[in-house]
Amino acid sequence: MTNAVTFGHKGLIRAVCHGISRRFAPICGARADREQPMEANMLRTTLIALALAATPAFALVPINENPEIRDKLLQGFIGDAIADNCPTIEPRNLRALGELNKLRDFALKQGYEASVVREFVTSKEEKAKFKAEAAEWLKAKGAEPGNAEAYCKIGEEEIAKDSLIGYLLRSKE
Repeated sequence: MTNAVTFGHKGLIRAVCHGISRRFAPICGARADREQPMEANMLRTTLIALALAATPAFALVPINENPEIRDKLLQGFIGDAIADNCPTIEPRNLRALGELNKLRDFALKQGYEASVVREFVTSKEEKAKFKAEAAEWLKAKGAEPGNAEAYCKIGEEEIAKDSLIGYLLRSKE
């Protein structure tokens, strides 16, 4: 015989369980002295099992297509391009590293494997794609290579807006 302890609406409930009775131990705070037919417990268990089996597995999109990851990385590449082309703005490297760590943790919590995340952030092809996308974004805002003033203007605007791009930059003026 064993003692079973469960939590009921009036506090802890103790019940003796010898393991050969027709009813199961109390479930979800049910009182030990209340009869629960074996069929009700079996039905509940079967319904839960069927519901879990019918639920499709969560399918991850490829990491390079995850919108939140892409957006944050793109903003980082934009900030990097601004810092490279504007002499009065510099990158905040520790903040950038912190944001990358947050993004890595987010990806791992989403279910991506560490090796997939590592491969993605070190991929030269992905870096080239993000740099091209950042250049397009900056060009749409009026910045082109050789026009430091335009990069500085966009950088100062982003810093003033306190966007992620601005958060990653520091004005030296």
